[in-house]
Amino acid sequence: MSDWHGGTSRPRGTEGGGWPEDPQARYGGGSGSAQPDGPQVMRQVRRGQVPPRPRPSAPPYDAPGRPGIPAQPTARPGDPYGAGEDDYGQEPYDSGYSDGQVYGSRQGGARGGGGDDGYPPGEYRPRPRWGRRIRIGVLTLVFVVLVAAVGTYFWADSKLRREVDLSKVIDRPEAGKGTNYLIVGSDSREGMTDEQKKDLHTGSAEGKRTDSMIILHVGDNGDTMVSLPRDSDVEIPTFKGSESGKTYPGTGKHTKLNAAYAMDGPELLVRTIEANTGLHIDHYAEIGFAGFANIVDAVGGVEMNLDHGFKDSYSGADFKAGKQTLNGQQALAFVRTRHAFATSDLQRTKNQQAFLAALAHQVATPSTVLNPFKLYPVMGAGLDSLIVDKDMSLWNLASMFWAMKGVSSGDGKQMNIPLNGSSGGNLLWDKAKVKTLVDELKNDEKVTVSGN
Repeated sequence: MSDWHGGTSRPRGTEGGGWPEDPQARYGGGSGSAQPDGPQVMRQVRRGQVPPRPRPSAPPYDAPGRPGIPAQPTARPGDPYGAGEDDYGQEPYDSGYSDGQVYGSRQGGARGGGGDDGYPPGEYRPRPRWGRRIRIGVLTLVFVVLVAAVGTYFWADSKLRREVDLSKVIDRPEAGKGTNYLIVGSDSREGMTDEQKKDLHTGSAEGKRTDSMIILHVGDNGDTMVSLPRDSDVEIPTFKGSESGKTYPGTGKHTKLNAAYAMDGPELLVRTIEANTGLHIDHYAEIGFAGFANIVDAVGGVEMNLDHGFKDSYSGADFKAGKQTLNGQQALAFVRTRHAFATSDLQRTKNQQAFLAALAHQVATPSTVLNPFKLYPVMGAGLDSLIVDKDMSLWNLASMFWAMKGVSSGDGKQMNIPLNGSSGGNLLWDKAKVKTLVDELKNDEKVTVSGN
């Protein structure tokens, strides 16, 4: 064979003409033998040449199921991209793809760490369940209100002074429809200091007498307040002593109504009213001077609109005509005043009705009922000084005050018991009208009788 320049050509690596004796010494040459070629020494890579690309240590990923595919990481629950350790405890596998977070989001921290909201990156954050939260809040509020109401009930019930036993009253008339309350204002100075007696112009008389007596009928055909003047002419009937249990026969002697209370207290007063009217008294409520003034002060005063001004040195009254708010001392003077009027006892009973209705209305306003800082002092002042019968419940007491509020709002009727002159300073009742009035109250009918 000739070389490229016309000479004899020999392959590199040969010393003479012809092929090398070792077939494996040839580059790219094969072997006629059945054995594979042996290893060859890689030539030194010279500068400027591109080094050969190393073969991968594992078969390339072609398709699932082919032999030689590397093990894939096991996905952690909640991680859609398989972040986490694989089945063999290896480091987390990074696919190189975005984890789906939006730029500027609150997701913080490194991969696998917690973000600002406490949830790991890549996990779904549930929306707040506002409906469930609102239901829990409402139920909590209802529970608190219920506990407060129950606690208030037992607190108030324990403060009621149930000191009058109407079971001691004998020969009682049959009960009619509706409920009849006897509301009494006494001149009791119980618990008052000398300074309070001076400020309230009560004097220092011993014992206690009735300054006002009102029958309140609560029924389905309107509520009615009937004042009984303390100078009413009545007969003291046969009665049983509230303390001694001894029976005192009636003498037929007539006297003023307030004398019955002075003789044997509330039980004889109820017995005398029932005997002279024929009307059954279901419940009894009494309040003294100090308790009355305390309730008015606790409620923040009671607003009254007076048609005429008047003064009375005995009660300490000094009022001008027009709208004004009365405090405890002024309110007590207002309901006790009688010397300033020509018809002393009748005008006083009208003032008492008007004020009690206004007081009940003030107590029942939302500003009092919904304000515990005002409601509890008012209830405390009233319950501490209110004397009731043994069968009086808080429900009965609330019904009584609610009826008084209704009367002041025009839903009921206010009147004095019908009168027919006087005798020896005692006011005589109009017997025919009184009978009609009592029959209408017994049958819970609308009252048609008018009073003085």
